[in-house]
Amino acid sequence: MTPRRVRVAPGERHEIGAVNLAIARLAGLATGGPPPRLFTTLARHRRLFRPWLRFAAALMPGGALPRADSELVILRVASNCRCEYERRHHRRLARAAGLSATEIERAHEGPGADGWTARQRLLLAAADALHASRDIPDELWAELARELSDRELIELCMLVGHYEMLAMTLNALRVEPDPEPARAPGRLARRLLARRGLAAKAGG
Repeated sequence: MTPRRVRVAPGERHEIGAVNLAIARLAGLATGGPPPRLFTTLARHRRLFRPWLRFAAALMPGGALPRADSELVILRVASNCRCEYERRHHRRLARAAGLSATEIERAHEGPGADGWTARQRLLLAAADALHASRDIPDELWAELARELSDRELIELCMLVGHYEMLAMTLNALRVEPDPEPARAPGRLARRLLARRGLAAKAGG
């Protein structure tokens, strides 16, 4: 199979600006690798990059849903959208959030697989419904509403929509997945990113 050609290459300092490059480098230090291609590619649109980071960080890790729930939903979105970049990065983040290796692998199978809790099955079913029809059927919504607060329901819909948008963008731009980190994450960089609400975004 012929490799897909990158359509928009990661930007250099003169293309993304000194501040955005510094954010990308901090993100790389936080994950123990180079600046994420997600950051250095999207930062080529300087006007959108930092507002996007703030919005994304408000959803995850700053959202109402527990991190394990959010990561499970994101893994399902990555599978539905066939986004390898998103899938690879959030496998690592899902492990850190407490999902087991079995759960991470099973996310690809969806809500019909054996072994999910009732809550996990509902979250995965919601991700699938929004992907397939851009809506959630009334029966499924009623089940979700018994499990989640109104705030969490709003966030769930926006989380799926945001990561579908991101997956679509990464796929269309042909952004290549980053290499696996070669060293342990930097503690100082993680602290600095955490202050900005961006620590979890370092993984995409």
